[in-house]
Formats: sequence, structure tokens, C-alpha cells
Amino acid sequence: MKKTILSIAAIIVMLSLSSYKPAKLETGSEQGKRTVYCGIAFYNQENLFDTIHDEGKNDYDFLPTGSFQWNDMKYTHKLHNMAKVLSELCTERVKGGAAFIGMSEVENQNVLKDLLAQPELANIGMEGILVEGNDRRGIDLACIYNPKMFKVKNYELIPAQGYEEFSGGFTTRGILHVEGNLLGEHFHFMINHWPSRAADSPSREFMGRLCREIVDSIQTTDPDARIVIMGDLNDDPDNASVVTALGAKNKMKKLGKQDLFNPWYETLRKKGQGTLLYDNMWNLFDQIIFTGNMVGKDRSTFKFFKNEIYMPDYMITKEGKYKGSPKRTTAGGQWQDGYSDHFPTQIYLVKEL
Repeated sequence: MKKTILSIAAIIVMLSLSSYKPAKLETGSEQGKRTVYCGIAFYNQENLFDTIHDEGKNDYDFLPTGSFQWNDMKYTHKLHNMAKVLSELCTERVKGGAAFIGMSEVENQNVLKDLLAQPELANIGMEGILVEGNDRRGIDLACIYNPKMFKVKNYELIPAQGYEEFSGGFTTRGILHVEGNLLGEHFHFMINHWPSRAADSPSREFMGRLCREIVDSIQTTDPDARIVIMGDLNDDPDNASVVTALGAKNKMKKLGKQDLFNPWYETLRKKGQGTLLYDNMWNLFDQIIFTGNMVGKDRSTFKFFKNEIYMPDYMITKEGKYKGSPKRTTAGGQWQDGYSDHFPTQIYLVKEL
């Protein structure tokens, strides 16, 4: 399958990792030591479709003649709205925003190109990756990244091998694996969009096991690999697909360097915060999970600092049936000129210089 990296800037001066000056990201100090923060995020784009039919895909609802009457005006507004949010992620501590953002529900490479062309992202010089998958509706996994902070080495869409036989003929999305250098440190990112809750729980457990197998394979050749798993898992942090199949732990105590740590359990179960609201109950499907070697007090390399849901006031529905939930593009059949039915999630990493 042809792989394409999309770049929106006509001329981008690519700063090499050796010449990168981390002081530009410095936001403070701890106990007299200079610290650098780095942001990583994930955001479900909720049906980021263009207005053109893709052959072989069931995208008919998102055509001018479709049920959403999806026209150029709505598409243009959607692109602007999503770019606004994406450009704001991780800016609380990092002037340039997120170094790497995983995304789900992006229709194709042309849509990704249109998204990157939005001034909010073009001004940063963000670049992106999307590999066409086999989703029946045509919604794919993608990522955007700041080339001043992240340098891509390899990427591939890993298919969900064996899923069709397991599910009786149904297909599902694979896993987008992106490998590269994050401010000079080697990282693996795995972007996921597991089967929806219309499918049974074992379907998501299948994807959790597949994800774990990929992690194990990477760690076999590189025991010290830093791996970040992100995505819309369509399950909560304490569901079997995450805890048992993927093996993500929610306690730092006795966490091994090759274990997976999930910081979102307390966010949902203790703080009562989620990324989507269904039947007046919060779920936290949008998670960022990472290897145990990114946890600890030795900050000579990037370590986990903080996780949070990004939910500014303008992204929240103010009235009506969906009051308090993420302000989505369409609700109750009516166009809302909103964002997504999910809030994005983000984590900060920190390193001492």
C-alpha cells in the first residue's frame, strides 16, 4: 500500500534533532532545575468527511444529497472547528502545542490535506500521516505532528489479522504504527479505533490482544522501547479489553518498565470525568496508555507528568437534551456547527536539562 506523508507548508525549514533547542519549550523550573515539557494528544474527529463519494465506501450520508445534507459550507466549518481544537491541545505548558496528535474518523488523504491547510495548523507547520484502511464507511486512522518536535522514521497500518474469521466475516480497522524521534528520543506510537459498542465485547478484546502482541514484538527486539498506545477504544479504562487483553495497569506501584500504565482510571472512576456522555453517564473511551519506562522520578529522559481531558467551555453543549455533553457537529438531526461527540485527551511528558 502506498504511504504518503502530507506536508502543508510550501517551504518548511526542517530543524534537525541535533540542532533543536529545547529551551524554546521551557516553561518553568522544579527545585532549581530547568524543565522541558512535551505534549501528546488524541482526538476523535467524529465523521470528518468531505462531500465527495469514495468508491466502495458507505459514505452516502455525508454527501449533499445524504441524510446530513453535507455540503461545502458544513465541510469548511467542520475543518476550521477541528483545526482550532487541534491547534490548542497541550498549549497550557508547551508554546508550540502538541508534538504528536493521533486521530480517528478521518475519511481520506485529501481530507487530511484540507485539515492541514487550515490556518491554525498551517501556521504551526503541522504535517500528517494517513494510510487508507478497509473501514466500510471509509473513516481512517491518522496523525498530525510538529516536524520541529517529532521526526518520522517509519510508519505502517497493521491490519487486524484474523478478525474476519473471529467475527464471522466482519472487518475492522487496523492499528496505525508510527515510529520516530520525539525531541531526540526514540518513540513508538500506536493509534487505535476499536470496534464500536454495536459489536460485542470480545471484538474489542481481540483488538486489545493484537495491540499487546505488537507491543511484545517491539519489546523483544528493543526491551527499552518507549511505546504510546492511544485511541478511541470504545471501552472504559476498567473494561476487560483494556485491563485483561491489553494488560494496562492503573497503579504505578510495582509497575515494570515493560508494563503498560493507564492513567485514566482515576479520571473516570474517582474524578467522574469522561470524554463522551451517553444516557447521562460518562464514558472515557479516548485513552493514552504508555510503557512503564515513561514513569518515574529519573527525568534524564522524558517521563509522564500529567494527563487531562481537554474540554474548554466553548466545546460544551449549553442547553437542550444534550446539555453538558461535547458539542458535536450534528445532534438530533440538526446541524450544530460543533466539534466532535468526544472530548480530546492529552498527556504531558517532562524532562530535566
